[in-house]
Amino acid sequence: MTTGEIQASLPAAPAGLAVRRLARGDAAGAVRWDDFVAQCPAATFFHRAGWQQIVGEVFGHPTYFLYAERAGVIEAILPLGHVKSLLFGKALVALPFAVYGGVAANSDEAAAALESEAQAIAVQLGVDHLELRNLQPRHPQWPTQTLYVCFRKALSPDVDANMLAIPRKQRAMVRKGIKNGLRSTIDTTVDRFFALYADNVHRHGTPAMPKRYFAALRTVFGKDCELLTVEDANGRALSSVLSFYFRNEVLPYYAGDDFSARELAANDFKYWELMRRACERGVEIFDYGRSKQGTGSYAFKKNWGFEPQPLFYEYCLYKHERIPQNNPSNAKYRLFIEAWRRLPVGVANWLGPFIVRNLG
Repeated sequence: MTTGEIQASLPAAPAGLAVRRLARGDAAGAVRWDDFVAQCPAATFFHRAGWQQIVGEVFGHPTYFLYAERAGVIEAILPLGHVKSLLFGKALVALPFAVYGGVAANSDEAAAALESEAQAIAVQLGVDHLELRNLQPRHPQWPTQTLYVCFRKALSPDVDANMLAIPRKQRAMVRKGIKNGLRSTIDTTVDRFFALYADNVHRHGTPAMPKRYFAALRTVFGKDCELLTVEDANGRALSSVLSFYFRNEVLPYYAGDDFSARELAANDFKYWELMRRACERGVEIFDYGRSKQGTGSYAFKKNWGFEPQPLFYEYCLYKHERIPQNNPSNAKYRLFIEAWRRLPVGVANWLGPFIVRNLG
């Protein structure tokens, strides 16, 4: 299908339904947007208006935060970021740096109107593809990425019941961490977390997000972005996790570990402590986030008794016939990963942000 044919095939918004864009810096508009997110069952933490500031100001990507309203009432939202990369091409994504995205709507026609507008913007920008990171399928005719799954599980209101729900071998690792005298604390800065995170991703051969990104997450999302760090008996930081809280859910999103963390079971203890603390504050869902199938993180989450659930990353392709595979599982990046591991950590931390901003 040609560009002209795509544009001609896009339906107009239904009568009475207006499609608009949230302007960056529009505080009142952001409040309206987040009020909708709070009550829309299809919305996630990654639909919050604060991501416009994160994507736009931290990474420098143009944003198109679309919403559809009728008679002054918002019926649907669709947050989009325009990622432009010499290495990986150009894409319009809902949403860069997020595991969930796509449209969140209270009506089918409002959702369709926003997706139609997104396709029109994609054509206008000349991107290679439009990507919607959906929790549920919306376009069976579009190519769909099946590499990723998510892990979500209901928590019991009883802490001990949650411990007993962990499979026996994994529960033994948690108890090992407890016996080693480990303890968890909530940090007020990103310093200890970033040191562990940056060292961890470097060992795995992948670039680190910039430290200012994590600081911005704390600033923008406040108490809904929490840093939990595990220490040994001497106060040495061993493992840390940055988590998002949304409605009745907790989502551990970024994590890092010292090299010695495995021997002391600090990583296992960390997630138990997050689960325990979340339970005590009345959280009902533990969202372990996404993993690539066949990876170590996939196996780790299954060991906790979580079952994988499919994610539906749907693509409207404009310039290529296949979905791009810009992820570490792609064999063509193997040499890059090995070379990155050999870089001094300081050099990797300086260079990494220039690369990761293009991945989205």
